[in-house]
Amino acid sequence: MAVKTIWQITHQPCGHQAKRDLSDRAADRRAGFAEWLSKQACSECWRASKEGDEQGKAAWLEAKRAEEQAESEAWSQRYRMPPLEGTERAVAWGVRCRHQVLAAAYTTLVVEGEISETEWEEIEEAARAVSRAGSWIDQRSSEPDDLTELLQAATEADRPTENPHF
Repeated sequence: MAVKTIWQITHQPCGHQAKRDLSDRAADRRAGFAEWLSKQACSECWRASKEGDEQGKAAWLEAKRAEEQAESEAWSQRYRMPPLEGTERAVAWGVRCRHQVLAAAYTTLVVEGEISETEWEEIEEAARAVSRAGSWIDQRSSEPDDLTELLQAATEADRPTENPHF
């Protein structure tokens, strides 16, 4: 007598039943796999639970970004950072990136490093001159120690001109 290939599985978490073809498994492993399957939710319930997770993750991410955006905008006002230029989406992202880059640099260079508050104010002033959102987005992964050099390397395209039609 051959070991059966079609197993009736009752999924304990959801109570659904399904017939499963386990012929792709070795005969001596089918019973153990069928037992394991019975302890899992059925495919339909598993997919439904993952869709809920994705919606929850998306909502969490949206709330987190909104919180970061509000914090970054408040920080920009507090430290008199000028508005950035670019598309609406790039500006929002650039504001967050600028905040993160400058906050990390301040911690590394001033709090933990050897740069004085006066020297930091000069760096901060140079950062105010970089108004292109894309420039801050491009530097989002930079090392805090590189900030001074990156600000010096910023091109005229990254800085505002007095004549916006120039």
